[in-house]
Amino acid sequence: MTPINSAWHHIRRSPFQSLIAVFVMSISFLCLNLFLIISHGMSNFLNYFETKPEITIYLKDGLDKDTVESLQKEITNYPSIKEIKFVSKEKALQIYKEQNKDNPMLTEMVTASILPASFDVSVTDPKILEQIAQNFSAKKDQVDEIIYQKDVINQILMWTSFIRQAGITIVLTFSAISFSIIFVIIGMKITNRRDEIDISRLLGASNFYVKKPFLLEGVIYGLIGSLSGVIISLTLVFYSKSFINQFFSPVVFINNNPATYFNYTLISLLCGSFIGYIASWFGVKRYIRF
Repeated sequence: MTPINSAWHHIRRSPFQSLIAVFVMSISFLCLNLFLIISHGMSNFLNYFETKPEITIYLKDGLDKDTVESLQKEITNYPSIKEIKFVSKEKALQIYKEQNKDNPMLTEMVTASILPASFDVSVTDPKILEQIAQNFSAKKDQVDEIIYQKDVINQILMWTSFIRQAGITIVLTFSAISFSIIFVIIGMKITNRRDEIDISRLLGASNFYVKKPFLLEGVIYGLIGSLSGVIISLTLVFYSKSFINQFFSPVVFINNNPATYFNYTLISLLCGSFIGYIASWFGVKRYIRF
């Protein structure tokens, strides 16, 4: 009997133990793939805001034309300025009505006089936003409020960091559990087949020949479990992709590039076989001593 046939024979003879190993490994790689996909999507979401930096400076009412032009000129003097848009009260009213056209109750009592004029400033270097915000915040007589995407970016960074930390913790936890279960199962099978191992040794089988079926068994658990985790995770992604991308529009949170999912699959299979091999290797080393 070849080592691979012997490994399959071991698996078939204890199906419940094998199913437990594959199930836990599947959960581990389901978490791993979902973590990779979500982490990649959050990175895309963050990059979208970082490459479209903008600050909105709302002006006080009653400013004359010269003061407004002076403020605009001052903004122009900053480096990395990409675009400056002056939004008058009338334009602000037009934008407000367009945004709330489906809800007339929100627009019927609103007039241009109650909306502030503003500057929408786009830059190529997000670091400039902080300088503009600090300097114009001091102009209390001219500037009413400043809004820029630092808060949004910081929130995304916070959530990205949290998701990555939580994902890494979950993946490492389930990987450790998978390792332990395979280690214990291989140890139990070696103990149950102690007589067979001794007979093989008496018949002249080498150390590696005796150990190889158990090593292959661990690799099989890892491959089947990781492949199952990939299939489940990609199925979930396939059916939820449209909703998620629509929710995060215009950012493409989940891309359609097959190479990305091929890489995820390859990484999972390699990691799964590695965990299975290492766990079974430690099990063999612990329970087979010649």
